[in-house]
Amino acid sequence: MNSRTEKTSFQDNAIRSARAILDESAVEAFDIAVTLGSGWGQASRMIGETFWEQDAKNLPGFSASGVLGHAGTLRAVVTPSGRNVLVIGARTHLYEDKGVRAVVHSVRTAAACGARIMVLTNGAGGIKGHWTPGTPVLISDHINLTANSPLEGATFVDLTNLYSTRLRDVARSVDPNLDEGVYVQFRGPHYETPAEVQMAKVLGGHIVGMSTALEAIAAREAGMEVLGLSLITNLAAGISPAPLSHQEVIDAGESAEAEISALLAKIMAKL
Repeated sequence: MNSRTEKTSFQDNAIRSARAILDESAVEAFDIAVTLGSGWGQASRMIGETFWEQDAKNLPGFSASGVLGHAGTLRAVVTPSGRNVLVIGARTHLYEDKGVRAVVHSVRTAAACGARIMVLTNGAGGIKGHWTPGTPVLISDHINLTANSPLEGATFVDLTNLYSTRLRDVARSVDPNLDEGVYVQFRGPHYETPAEVQMAKVLGGHIVGMSTALEAIAAREAGMEVLGLSLITNLAAGISPAPLSHQEVIDAGESAEAEISALLAKIMAKL
């Protein structure tokens, strides 16, 4: 199969998913899409009124969430100002071995649904020592260490200002104290070694995780403006002397969820 045929295939998959979502939700188009990572789940109820919800596994191209802490659903929410938001609570991670297309399918579907702004959130490890668990930070750029790309064939996409300066300024108008950093995506599912964290630091990274970068690239390819936020759920390996665990990520997310979800809702009201 040549690259042109393959590209048409993933575009068709996104269009089919978008048609199903638009038909079921009775929405002509969405204005904004948001992917809710670990710790951000309550935002779906704070952004506005949910008028449609569906299990991801019941929609074309989507599958059940493979990670504890993710809702596994898609929602249509209308904000108080009347904007339609597609809330994605079903993220596919690269380490689930479903392929890069599956990882970015939700973003491509959101674009096919008309969304021009893509908000990507996650729970991640912090390299800056003063970031305590529960701290929300803006993503200013990323380093992709997955050895993968969602782009196929000779598709050359500029990633300058991938994480929109304009949208980060909007976020800071809500909370001027928001710090920012460079997100480093590893493949996972194992946590990074202390040596790998030091490598990420030397390369200019401040946040380490297992999602987001590939999705952001796909969003840029689709012409979307991207805002990225990380919830620091733990200090990265070697920054903290304590061993890492997924339960720690879940616990930190649950402790901070109400506060950061309210922050996200306020930001999205201004987008």
